[in-house]
Amino acid sequence: MTSRIATLAAATLIPFTFALVSAGAKAEESTRQVLENGLVRVRSAYPFKETIDRIEQDIAAKGIQFFLAVDQSKLASEAGIKLRPSTLLVFGNPALGSQFITSNPDAGIDWPVRLLVSEDETGAVWTVYNDFQFIARRHGITDRGAAFDKASDVIESITSSASR
Repeated sequence: MTSRIATLAAATLIPFTFALVSAGAKAEESTRQVLENGLVRVRSAYPFKETIDRIEQDIAAKGIQFFLAVDQSKLASEAGIKLRPSTLLVFGNPALGSQFITSNPDAGIDWPVRLLVSEDETGAVWTVYNDFQFIARRHGITDRGAAFDKASDVIESITSSASR
């Protein structure tokens, strides 16, 4: 009898467990998306301005050099074009980023790091950046694996400051 109850409980709990795991994976997919074109999109848990503020604070706290913020919406407006909120943040660590350029000077097109913060048509705020492994493949850089891993860890940490 005990064996039969255990079998019935397992038969009920196993599909339930898989449903929970699938729901968790779908929730993860909806907050972080790695796209085929080498972009990574991370959904922010905060409004547009607060997302930018949190990211800039995290960059400063990590001692990373912040170069500039380009308010693309403002520039578009000045050109008579309506654009949803969109700001490009440019920052980096020259000691890290320069390593990639020494492997392939053309990699300078991807450094310093650029992170786009934009708001979609539903009001959701997203951070978007180039996947560093994609950049490595793009430029045929094979001698800087640890540096690319470090850059990936840092950008994931920075974007997580707005996705929690």
